Amino acid sequence: MNWTESLDQYCERLDASFWAEPINAVTNAAFLVAAALALRIWLRQTPRDWSALALILVVAATGIGSFLFHTFANRWSLLSDVIPIAIFIHLYLFLALRRFLTAPVIVAGGTTALFLVASPFIGRLAAPLVGSSAGYLPALAAIFVVGALCLRRSRETALGLFVTGGVFALSLTFRTLDGPLCGLLPFGTHFLWHLLNATVLFLLLALYLKAGAALRR
Repeated sequence: MNWTESLDQYCERLDASFWAEPINAVTNAAFLVAAALALRIWLRQTPRDWSALALILVVAATGIGSFLFHTFANRWSLLSDVIPIAIFIHLYLFLALRRFLTAPVIVAGGTTALFLVASPFIGRLAAPLVGSSAGYLPALAAIFVVGALCLRRSRETALGLFVTGGVFALSLTFRTLDGPLCGLLPFGTHFLWHLLNATVLFLLLALYLKAGAALRR
């Protein structure tokens, strides 16, 4: 496999140069802003919540990895983009089950493992409808399912997850429309996915941090 092979996956990119996706590249700063804002909350409220710090660092890595992919746009930078995202999705699911629902480790771990195995199959089934965005549909569903399960324990957490799921659905919509609307919008819509998805990650971090602070009272 040629790890330096150029990839052209988004509307904004017209050639293989480093800055061929300036908007897509620069908007990755939103992930760093989300991580910085969450880190500020962490330092003020829960400075020993190490699981939360791990999530914050993964969000920062997501921004860096995505920047690398939207500038180098090759196979190795693709991995730097998708790996932090995958880590965040599965780590957050496990930790959310533990913190929001007080699930035992074996239950949270088993559920996360099942999610890991089932997600690719669900993604393949939905791919004809939403293309490459199909891989994120299991994560979207997980947000709403965990939110529903939180209703009896904490309506505030449940509502927060529902709102976050709504923002995530909107961000996925813009990610999906990048190609179909390319003829009308030369810069595409992928940059909106970055901005909205950074918002989603911050909201998820804020919910996790708030629940952690409540446990320490």
